[in-house]
Amino acid sequence: MKEVNIYRPMLDYSANESYKSLRTNLLFCGEEKKVIAITSCTPNEGKSTVSLNLALSLADSGKKVLLIDADLRKSVLLGRTEVDQEIKGLSHLLSHQETIENVIYATNIPRFNIIYAGTVPPNPAELLGAEYFKRVLAAVKKVYDYIIIDTPPLGSVIDSAVIADECDGSIIVMESGAISYRFAQEVKEQLEKCDCPILGVILNKVDMSKQGYYGKYYGKQYGKYYGKYYGKDNNSKDQ
Repeated sequence: MKEVNIYRPMLDYSANESYKSLRTNLLFCGEEKKVIAITSCTPNEGKSTVSLNLALSLADSGKKVLLIDADLRKSVLLGRTEVDQEIKGLSHLLSHQETIENVIYATNIPRFNIIYAGTVPPNPAELLGAEYFKRVLAAVKKVYDYIIIDTPPLGSVIDSAVIADECDGSIIVMESGAISYRFAQEVKEQLEKCDCPILGVILNKVDMSKQGYYGKYYGKQYGKYYGKYYGKDNNSKDQ
């Protein structure tokens, strides 16, 4: 299996605790909730960051995790890894250009593997809705404890709903103060049409300076000890 290096996020105290809490809540959903789709309403709400950090947190807890980048239209995951080789990804697999063994990449993080999005195909929704994708998910479920799938924003394209229909649960990431109640309800209703329970909503990019003494104190105490990323600056916009 080929290996790539992950530029692991260095989180401040409050963010680190939030991901631990998210991991714990997911674990309490039960062992049958193994394949999790993560989406958002619009681009740049932070779903790719949440997908990566949740997958890393699960791996840290001893779980064997596969992160699938299924945002075939506009992926950002490749920019967060050190790659010195040609990458074959999910689009190559689903179009039968590569085998599953050739698109799963090991990482420098123990128990954490990745399938990249691959080349942008002309028909993402058709590939993701095909029977072959179902067989791929069934195969990896036998090997991994958790499969985290980073999907496109559901408010923009239908791909997420197509993916979620084959998952055990879904999570919506919403940027604080950026999404109207009505739009959030529309996205929620769209996801509810799938045969996939919504496990919860993650409120992201919250201004902790407005959260009172607790948030201010711990932000000051722990924030100075952590950076954003080590190894490489990441300036790409998140999806």
